[in-house]
Amino acid sequence: MTCKFHEHADELRTNARALATRGKGILAVDESTPTCGKRLADIGVENTEENRQAYRGMLFTTEGLGNYISGAILFEETLYQKHADGETMVEKLNKQGIIPGIKVDKGLKPLAGGLPHETYCSGLDGLTDRAREYYAAGARFAKWRAVLQISSDGGPSNLAIKENAWGLARYARAVQEAGLVPIVEPEILMDGDHTIGKTAAIQEIVIKEVYSACIENGVLLEGTLLKPSMTCPGADCPTEAGPKEVAEYTIRTLKRTVPAAVPGITFLSGGLSEEAASVYLNEMNLIGGTPWNVAFSYGRALQHSALRGWSGSNLEAGQAAVIARAQANSEAAKGEYVAGSQPSSDEKLFVAGYTY
Repeated sequence: MTCKFHEHADELRTNARALATRGKGILAVDESTPTCGKRLADIGVENTEENRQAYRGMLFTTEGLGNYISGAILFEETLYQKHADGETMVEKLNKQGIIPGIKVDKGLKPLAGGLPHETYCSGLDGLTDRAREYYAAGARFAKWRAVLQISSDGGPSNLAIKENAWGLARYARAVQEAGLVPIVEPEILMDGDHTIGKTAAIQEIVIKEVYSACIENGVLLEGTLLKPSMTCPGADCPTEAGPKEVAEYTIRTLKRTVPAAVPGITFLSGGLSEEAASVYLNEMNLIGGTPWNVAFSYGRALQHSALRGWSGSNLEAGQAAVIARAQANSEAAKGEYVAGSQPSSDEKLFVAGYTY
């Protein structure tokens, strides 16, 4: 038995296709206030609303950013915030042709009955009503991050896989009711010493479970995007995998699990360096032959150099850095990136047990 047809179906399809425009990707700038504070502390800037406003305003007013970026995921504060010049942040994005989005989950909570480190993602209560408010404020898509971890004690457990898949599906259905395109994000952390083959096997199980739950909940797949991790070995695995091997495993895994109805896959960078995130994405697009657009939804891999360039006041340096990485990833999303052709950092951005 299928659920009733979505009243927002046409708009959801249109916006999902726009977000999945070939050669464009998503800027994830939805860090919570504490996480943003850690980033600002790294450059010696105080974590005040004024400084967060200045930093994010610097990103959104970068000339030409909309040539490479189709959407920006915002934290709730930013969705309702004004730029220093009085225009809203939403207006700044709309002027660039960038679709505003919003992080709607309420964070990870311990999963009762699961393994000690396992979590579920909270925030389903009242979600459709909240999503309607976000829509009224200008958001047109949403993001919800579920996290799973491959561990030596048998993780992820079947309970964690099922709970997080169901949560993603309930979220997707709830925000579609309000007219928001859901980005479905089942992240598999890089923590651990597992092989790339182990990652692929677990990822296949997880993504199949996610889409089974989405179908059962009547989610309009044409009005969604998937934001998966790349299929990489654990950060402590003694056998490293190069970009080509990661690309081959990732595309193979997704071809086995992601319905062709989904218009776009926008990868998270998962702690890869700026340069590696571009190179890996480029290798995936060189493989080609996928039914969905293959692009990016990067946070740290788009912002790392920009934050350091800006350093609290240097607008020109910050904007030069973000446009360089946006262009690099745009080229990678078409299989046209030449490694090292844009300024970048090769500093690994992996953080064990990363939270945001």
